[in-house]
Amino acid sequence: MAMNYKVSFGIFATIAIVFAILLPVIEGHGHDGFAPAPAPTSDGTTIDQGIACGLMVLALVLTYLIHTFDHSPFSG
Repeated sequence: MAMNYKVSFGIFATIAIVFAILLPVIEGHGHDGFAPAPAPTSDGTTIDQGIACGLMVLALVLTYLIHTFDHSPFSG
């Protein structure tokens, strides 16, 4: 009696997926591993720098637009 290749492939794929999921989990329980990373803290300087960068880009765009319209060939 010949076994269907689709069925045997499905069984093999299922076993491979189970091993791929379970083996790293089983391996990780033997030791503590790495220490957890400290929680990120924000003292507000990053937010301030982001706002400053945004304002600098806005000033650059406005300066470019004003300079472009100032030297327009359509101006009187």
